[in-house]
Amino acid sequence: MSLFGLGSRNQKTFRPKKNATSGSKGAKLQKHIDATLGSGNLREAVRLPPGEDINEWLAVNTVDFFNQVNILYGTLTEFCTANNCPTMSAGPKYEYRWADGVTIKKPIEVSAPKLEDEAIFPQKLGAPFPPNFRDVVKTIFKRLFRVYAHIYHSHFQKIVSLKEEAHLNTCFKHFVLFTWEFRLIDKGELAPLSDLVDSILQL
Repeated sequence: MSLFGLGSRNQKTFRPKKNATSGSKGAKLQKHIDATLGSGNLREAVRLPPGEDINEWLAVNTVDFFNQVNILYGTLTEFCTANNCPTMSAGPKYEYRWADGVTIKKPIEVSAPKLEDEAIFPQKLGAPFPPNFRDVVKTIFKRLFRVYAHIYHSHFQKIVSLKEEAHLNTCFKHFVLFTWEFRLIDKGELAPLSDLVDSILQL
């Protein structure tokens, strides 16, 4: 199963059952992220810095969150196989599939998003973002959440045995706070980890 690997039984995608270029605007924002994360205040770390462009902030953080999930999932690839995980699931009640209903009508296994595509994630200062940029970001965050949900439901004991649970929990808390701050995932999509999400948001 790839990072975004999904089943292929029907059209429904959710059902109950890279680095910033050196010298770019993104590099400046990445320094802000690193500095505020070092402070230990994740709520402060997710806020849009005063005077910064929201799309730049979303772009830099999207790449950062993708990299975090990719590293976490990378430690599990030998355990998360087609035999062990025949479908992308989050426990017995939730299963994930993917199709956009337009160009891809039959659900397929997909690879990681092309975060290097400058038509979507421009690296140069002042380069325009596409009109659908926020929708693209929301789709990426929804898929990243699904990877977290799969890790927590299917591989948490392995994460514990690898002594990675503190890192996973910190990354997920940061992810949830950022997602909530910018309303990037519908609350219903968070259902597989609702108890954990609620405990993070109430802190």
